[in-house]
Amino acid sequence: MTRRSMTRDEILALIPELSDEALAVLTEAGIVQPVLGAAEPRFREIDAARLQLAVDLEEIFRLDPDGLALVLSLIDQLNGLKGEMQAMLGALAEEPPETRARLRRVIRKTRILRVQGE
Repeated sequence: MTRRSMTRDEILALIPELSDEALAVLTEAGIVQPVLGAAEPRFREIDAARLQLAVDLEEIFRLDPDGLALVLSLIDQLNGLKGEMQAMLGALAEEPPETRARLRRVIRKTRILRVQGE
C-alpha cells in the first residue's frame, strides 16, 4: 500500500464542502499538520480523513475550530486506548487458563469495589 501526499488543491477537490479558508483555520487549530514539502504543504491520507471528519462534525454539531480540535483529540485518545486494550487482550490470550481465570477474578473484584466506592 503506497502512501501518497496531496496538495492543498487536491484536498479541496477531494472534500468539496471544505473551503480554502476553512482548511487554513483547521490547519491553524492543529486539526491537521501537513508535511512541509519543497513547494507547498502536503497532506497525507490521514489528514484527508481528519478533515472530512472535522467537516462532518462541524456540520452536525456546529463546533468551532477549538471544539473540533478537542473532539478529535478525544477520538485520538480513544483509538490509542483501543489499540492498547487489543494488545493487552492478545497478550492475555497467550497466558495459561489458570492465569486468565485469576485475572478475571481480580478484575471482577476491582470493578465491584469501584462501584461500591471503596
